[in-house]
Amino acid sequence: MGAKTGLLVYADGDVPGLLRQVGAADPARTSAMVRRLYPGWEVEASTGSNLRDGVYPPDGTAHAACRPNVEILCDREVMIDFPSQLPEHLVAASAGRRLVLHAMHSVVDWLAFAVWEDGHLVRSLSLSPDSGIIENIGEPLPFELSYWAGDRPADVISWPDEEEEPYALPFHPLEFGEDALRALCGFVLEGRPDPDDVDAGAIRLHGFRMRDPNGPDPAEKEAELRRAVEAMGPPRIYTLGPDGSLIERDGL
Repeated sequence: MGAKTGLLVYADGDVPGLLRQVGAADPARTSAMVRRLYPGWEVEASTGSNLRDGVYPPDGTAHAACRPNVEILCDREVMIDFPSQLPEHLVAASAGRRLVLHAMHSVVDWLAFAVWEDGHLVRSLSLSPDSGIIENIGEPLPFELSYWAGDRPADVISWPDEEEEPYALPFHPLEFGEDALRALCGFVLEGRPDPDDVDAGAIRLHGFRMRDPNGPDPAEKEAELRRAVEAMGPPRIYTLGPDGSLIERDGL
């Protein structure tokens, strides 16, 4: 599993049902929505994507769509450990509506999701095997119950002759995250889609380059990264010895 998400959805009702309705995103309304959600930011049009491939856009960019009764925003900025601490103006924009946050990162098996109704948080969960349960607010939603009941244990793959240790959580966050994505938004990124899943690949998203004028300058960030790479020594390559120990090789 290798899915990553940074997704916000504002909806006038059930998100999956609204996403199944036909309707293209209006470019002007989408741009206005992004500027409203990022007051004071520099926003420029960029390459777009779709809801299947664009839920984890490159750093410094956002993918969005303003469709009838539902608005979509994909941005790494919403991938926060404590969903309940989503910036107030983003929550306030959901007045009278439903707001869904879904964030997932496969590298660290981290999952977070949250649901607000008319600006009131009703459910928030954030967890990973390294940090445990980071946040757990509200009653579990129906799709969660089998996981908490222990009916969906994590499959742990171990190396031969390696003692298998129990997974740090009673289930795998990424598997849980796919079910959360389907229940809350109507589609999945990995695994077999259901016949009635939303066709996320058919939902077009407009692209935007984003810059916080109060944040670090992109050129300075790039220069800092370049200096860090230059300060690194040559790569060290290891091979596995006959006794199982690591042996450093002299060259590539």
